[in-house]
Amino acid sequence: MKRPILIHPDPRLKKVCTPVDDITGELSTLADDMLETMYDAPGIGLAAPQIGVLQRLIVLDCVKEEGAAPQPLVMFNPEIVASSDETNVYEEGCLSIPDQYAEVTRPAEVEVAWIDQQGNPQKQTFDKLWATCVQHEIDHLNGKLFIDYLKPLKRQMITRKMQKLKRERARA
Repeated sequence: MKRPILIHPDPRLKKVCTPVDDITGELSTLADDMLETMYDAPGIGLAAPQIGVLQRLIVLDCVKEEGAAPQPLVMFNPEIVASSDETNVYEEGCLSIPDQYAEVTRPAEVEVAWIDQQGNPQKQTFDKLWATCVQHEIDHLNGKLFIDYLKPLKRQMITRKMQKLKRERARA
């Protein structure tokens, strides 16, 4: 089931999420709903707080090639356990900040530990777009948005655009 995506500014997007203690059927369904919502948007990542659920859960799939098989990842309690000194710059966007993009510098490689949908511990090293995406989504779990990396003036400009968008949507 598709879920509505919160638009910045929303106080829930700035909250630190609570860890998941037990992967229940309800949480597994939530993860499936998040994947459906992400693919429909369309996006390459979605964090639970973006749909108003303040728990440490993210989904991502950075496969963008036409005709390539999707590689959906569901991560409960994801945590960056190591990151490279080398950095990459990617133009990032966010489903909670539609049609706004900016360059963000992040570690080029990260090693992430998480619990999968079956409750098994996982660990994997990510690079390129996957590394950027997983870091962006984990930031959401800590109440941080990609615009928080920008200079104050640019961040305020984007926030004003989002406030206007929300007013327009409320009137529609």
